[in-house]
Amino acid sequence: MVKRTKPWGFGGEAGLRPARIAESHGLMILVAGPYRSGTADDPDKMAANVRAMEACALPLFRAGHIPVVGEWLALPLVALAGSRRVGDAAFEEIFHPIAERLLGKCDAVLRVGGPSAGADLMVRLGRERGLRIFQELEEVPGCGA
Repeated sequence: MVKRTKPWGFGGEAGLRPARIAESHGLMILVAGPYRSGTADDPDKMAANVRAMEACALPLFRAGHIPVVGEWLALPLVALAGSRRVGDAAFEEIFHPIAERLLGKCDAVLRVGGPSAGADLMVRLGRERGLRIFQELEEVPGCGA
């Protein structure tokens, strides 16, 4: 089913988009998963963890939501702050605090991946703030099978 939108719509046929996007309430969703956990601070493993979180971003976007991965904001700022290694003072100053600030702007948290104290903290803080918490991508409106 397709609904007509304004003629300047983006993607595909101009002005058309799937009804599931038009009918859903778009949420800003923080994708929370492991970054350092289980990596022994190996840069390749940490990058793989970011890619795993990013893999949820496109389906969320296509379902009408705004996906946010905290690392997208944190890592450039950590570098600008002069961090020389994961876990140093500049890293600690920014990495989790920016995710906590970002959470204040979000409607929901999608928890993905394996064990992670930081991701679990985002879920706990999200619950305390009354945000919707999703444990699977398929639980998010518009992302189910």
